[in-house]
Amino acid sequence: MLLFNSKTNKLETFVPINENEVRMYVCGPTVYNHAHIGNARPIVVFDLLRRVLVEHGYQVHYVSNFTDIDDKIVNRAKEENKTEKMVSEEYIDAYNLIRKDLHANFIDACPKVTDNIAMIIEFIDELIKANVAYNVDGNVYFRVEKVEGYGQISNQDLEALQVGARIEKNQEKENPLDFVLWKKTKEGISWEAPWGNGRPGWHTECVVMIHNEFGDKTIDIHGGGQDLKFPHHENESAQNRALHHHDLANYWVHNAMLNIDNEKMSKSLGNVHWAKDFIEEFGANITRWVLLSTHYRLTLNITDQLIQQSLKEVGRIESALNKAGIELQRRGVTDDSYDVEYFNKFMSALYDDLNVANAQKELFEVLKTLNQAIRQKDVAAMSVDYQTLLKMIDVLGLSFDLIQITTKDIEHLNLWDQLKKDKNFEEADKVRDILTKRGII
Repeated sequence: MLLFNSKTNKLETFVPINENEVRMYVCGPTVYNHAHIGNARPIVVFDLLRRVLVEHGYQVHYVSNFTDIDDKIVNRAKEENKTEKMVSEEYIDAYNLIRKDLHANFIDACPKVTDNIAMIIEFIDELIKANVAYNVDGNVYFRVEKVEGYGQISNQDLEALQVGARIEKNQEKENPLDFVLWKKTKEGISWEAPWGNGRPGWHTECVVMIHNEFGDKTIDIHGGGQDLKFPHHENESAQNRALHHHDLANYWVHNAMLNIDNEKMSKSLGNVHWAKDFIEEFGANITRWVLLSTHYRLTLNITDQLIQQSLKEVGRIESALNKAGIELQRRGVTDDSYDVEYFNKFMSALYDDLNVANAQKELFEVLKTLNQAIRQKDVAAMSVDYQTLLKMIDVLGLSFDLIQITTKDIEHLNLWDQLKKDKNFEEADKVRDILTKRGII
């Protein structure tokens, strides 16, 4: 299996640290508002990666966090006259519903920052004692210069970063690139720490939650959106290397961003699409299909044309599955054999850094042969293609509410065929109307 490692900027053969086991952490949302459709892309991408790893035979331990304290949450709580916990819990519930709706809620743990404050304080204290962090009047900063190779996760030029950082130099910092680990605050919820009341810095939170879930050893995969490469993931890695002298993960995987009609989503442009609204309008299967329509490392451009194409393609799949499923139920066929060759080609494409486009080519070949089998009433071929297609869409995370027929439906189907054979078209039309109302034809 091949994965593109953002750290090396290379396509690499994936080799887990422990045989048959994969430890994967994906940065979750800061929960101060609903998830927009761009936030849904990593949900679907990393769920697909998990599904592909499982199909490969790996046991995957998948963790994704919630940042449930942040300035944005504090501000939202003030605006709505609520506590920070009330705000964060509301949007955690909403986010979990999006995951469920997108068939992507197969996550082993979803730690929250506020449940890990004591461990975060302890971790920062260790960094201070190791002389890689320093306290300035209650604000604690990380010494970037203490870490060799800073910038390697995001492939940043350190000198260029320093020049840019000097423009908005914080007088408290020893180095313009030093970042906050603990923020002194008098506004919003805060916690007691040896250096004063405050809140943790964003970049420290994920490191601690990873350690709490996996121990302080290197994990296999650390994922997230491309916008997190710098500074978030760079600073996560720096802290871990400073204290534990190894990188946080062997493979850093990032999905690219998303545009709407060739423009970046923004409130000022009025083109922010909430994921919940997109799912409500088009359904989970179409939403997943759209979000997987462009390779995860490339910018996805959502247009009306893409949505219409997705509706057509997913509709073709559902229609064929229903037609075949009805015929197989009618004939009492329960064989779950599938075309191993086609399915292996499909999976080989996904093992190539989640190449969904090539996987879909194999899927549409099976769809083509399934439709041929339906037309020819070739039950044996129909059964194999049907099961193959079901396995493929399961890996892609699509789930259809396929038609289940009753004994009465079978009687009507048989009667319809007999009436047509007898050229009793008037009665045949009456039976056809019954079957049409049931959605069977």
